[in-house]
Amino acid sequence: MALLGSILLNNIIPLCIMILIGVLMQRIFTLDIRTLSKLNFYLFSPAVIFKLLYMTDIPVALIGQVLLFFALFMGMQYGLAELVIRLRGYKGGMRAAMRNSVLFYNSANYGIPLNQLAFAANPFTLSIQVLIMMMQSLLPNTYGIYSVNAHKSSFADIRRQIISQPVIYVIPLAFALNWTGVSMPIYLSTPLDYVANAFIGTALLTLGVQLGSMKRGGGMNKRRGIDLSLSLAMRLVAGPLLAVLAVWMLGIEGMAAKALIVSSAVPTSLSSVLLAVEFDNEPEFSSQAVLLSTVLSIATVTAVIALLDI
Repeated sequence: MALLGSILLNNIIPLCIMILIGVLMQRIFTLDIRTLSKLNFYLFSPAVIFKLLYMTDIPVALIGQVLLFFALFMGMQYGLAELVIRLRGYKGGMRAAMRNSVLFYNSANYGIPLNQLAFAANPFTLSIQVLIMMMQSLLPNTYGIYSVNAHKSSFADIRRQIISQPVIYVIPLAFALNWTGVSMPIYLSTPLDYVANAFIGTALLTLGVQLGSMKRGGGMNKRRGIDLSLSLAMRLVAGPLLAVLAVWMLGIEGMAAKALIVSSAVPTSLSSVLLAVEFDNEPEFSSQAVLLSTVLSIATVTAVIALLDI
């Protein structure tokens, strides 16, 4: 009960307040959501990735193990999502929207605080979570861009979009500076802090603005309700179950296994909304998936942590 209350107070309520502010701002002022999306994609998200990778002490031996888990886990998630997509007969952009709602999960502003809460700020488990966050930031900026544009753009256009994403250059730079022990001067570290700290708030406001821009009184039809239910089940229930299977298959045990399973239990990422908005690909479905999975994760994440006996 105490754990549920901690997750609610430390993770869910702050997120919901920021989302609500975004909804209200949109209702009052009709904000430019594309500008918010571009700020997140090209400035705030790369900054927070760089800062965490640069400042976190990540053992080199751990990187291979986590990346191997991530590849196997994402492969199983993709297979499950693809099965549902084919059974449901999704077409066009809905195929990408469903995949993204399952494959992209909130490993940053939800996953990192959750990791610190569940594992009492253990440096080892934090390193694991930062590596997962790194991959979850790289994937939407590469595969995610391809998936939402594949049905309407040429490969050359998609490639240009991908190579314009700063995050793919930020990751190797952050690792290089971290491993060589280069100190960042204050005149660079201070603006980096300012920009990185703006990521979470702006991303949540963007989600709120998208939710606030939906047509009022439209309701949710039966098909959309089924689609969302399938997305939530694959992300919040099947996600941790597949993670258990992955760590078992790879022989990962102890604290590392628990950290990887917890990392897989978090709700759908804000990246799926930012992609949907930036490339006009089922933004309403994506926003609803993020909001509902975030709220329902109060129960599912608590259950995962309780079952792991952390």
